[in-house]
Amino acid sequence: MDDSNTGNSPGRRSKVVRLIDEYELEGIGAEMERLWTTSGDDRMSLRSLADYFNQQLLAEAMAAAGMQPLTGEVENVYELLTSEDTNSADRTRAQRRLEREGVDVEKLTSDFVTYQAIRTYLKEYRDAEYATDNRDRTVIEAENVRRFRSRLATITESKLEQLENSDDLILGEFRLFVDINVLCEDCGQQYEIEELLERGGCDCPELDNE
Repeated sequence: MDDSNTGNSPGRRSKVVRLIDEYELEGIGAEMERLWTTSGDDRMSLRSLADYFNQQLLAEAMAAAGMQPLTGEVENVYELLTSEDTNSADRTRAQRRLEREGVDVEKLTSDFVTYQAIRTYLKEYRDAEYATDNRDRTVIEAENVRRFRSRLATITESKLEQLENSDDLILGEFRLFVDINVLCEDCGQQYEIEELLERGGCDCPELDNE
């Protein structure tokens, strides 16, 4: 989908649409829509998306000036330029460094957008809507637990392989099991976490509210 031609709003283009064209941020519209409308831990708020968008502007401006920022440098420079917690001396140093490299800092910072601009772009130009997940809370959390467990397994496997490759660990072919169990100390029953969530509780009798 072409970011510059999306939506039904006539007349003057939104600031976000204009900047997407100007900075040649192809695909960022679809990416922001996905990040806003998805569910779970991957979802980003409108404020976070505004920061994400502005960081892409900064990255493009730095690249156009011939700068080659290291990993995390764009985020750090953006923090120095925009955070209320940044002292004036640090902000000035960051601005002057960019200016020495050929970045028009005044124009760049005036291009930074607010979360309201992102909301207008997503809702009016991309017809995007964030639908609240109405499923049972335990179903949603069971999915989150599965995702966390999968991530833990992936990280653990990677660390074991790194230790093995560096001869810091002797280990043959292996299989990794990540189990999360919950023991209720009142009724004495133990459950795998997903089983507990699916059944809605342990064997403890419901407490009377008197």
